Amino acid sequence: MERIAVVGAGNWGTTLANLLAKKGHAVRLWSYERDVAEAIQQRHEHPHYLRGIALDTRLEATSDLGHAVAGADVVVSVSPSQHVRRVMAEAARGLREDALVVSASKGIETGTLATMAEVLDAVLPRPAGMQACFLSGPSFALEVAREQPTAVTAASRVEAAAERTQRLFQTRYFRVYTSTDVRGVELGGALKNVIALAAGMTVGLGLGHNALAALITRGLAEMGRLAVALGANPLTLAGLAGMGDLILTCTGELSRNRTVGVALGQGKTLEEILGGMTMVAEGVETTRAAYALARRTGIDMPIVAEVHAVLFEGRQPRAAVENLMLREPKAEFWR
Repeated sequence: MERIAVVGAGNWGTTLANLLAKKGHAVRLWSYERDVAEAIQQRHEHPHYLRGIALDTRLEATSDLGHAVAGADVVVSVSPSQHVRRVMAEAARGLREDALVVSASKGIETGTLATMAEVLDAVLPRPAGMQACFLSGPSFALEVAREQPTAVTAASRVEAAAERTQRLFQTRYFRVYTSTDVRGVELGGALKNVIALAAGMTVGLGLGHNALAALITRGLAEMGRLAVALGANPLTLAGLAGMGDLILTCTGELSRNRTVGVALGQGKTLEEILGGMTMVAEGVETTRAAYALARRTGIDMPIVAEVHAVLFEGRQPRAAVENLMLREPKAEFWR
């Protein structure tokens, strides 16, 4: 039995905490909102997410971050990516230096263009930062909570840490593979959300399956170009954290980013859409970061550029599609 703190009680954090509690681990789930922690603690259900899912009675919830991480063998970071630095810097004050930190947040920090690995390196004690593990792959929280078969990847620079994470999370319905390509796993998990926004727009515009298949395929090519330029293994982008997560997020109706894209394609404004959402669509802020990374590295990412133009420059989704289709013809595979 491990003593585990899960930092972040959203959809995914609550699901992972419940999975670990059902395995018999001593799990404390930290929620920023006190009423959420009280509902989980008293009624064993989340008041906003995972409707119909009874949470394990052994799962402890708290709104005291210091209490959550005190003495923990493992700390799972599941805050929205733009808040990870602040939350985990606070958590680090009570963190054991030898604790295993597992990041399940998918995104790139917009102010610094840092991945979550780079953020954690900056705020965690060095032993914890060096062996941190990153969990990513095609995994809708609700389906995992319902114990439907799911496969993900756990990546760490320290192979033993990835294997420990694998053992920690593996169940009869949640299969975990290991990797040492932290950069590839992280970028795959972040960048696919930008492509999912575009995929949603094609659905909202009623453009059909041909357009969606083309978008997913060319989106994967863009993801791979940037990831490889930043040091990733190209094979990682063909795996669960790349192609697998991309397919899920672009086609699944549970995808928040796809949902935002559909609404944009139907003519709603970004402000209207986000104003009506209770969950975070990571792809919106990741689009800013991906666009900036592409410009900084000189990598051609036309889909990302058009999504950025729709979100932040006033371009209409249909005009973005036309821009992509009318680009200069070229070979499919190029550097």
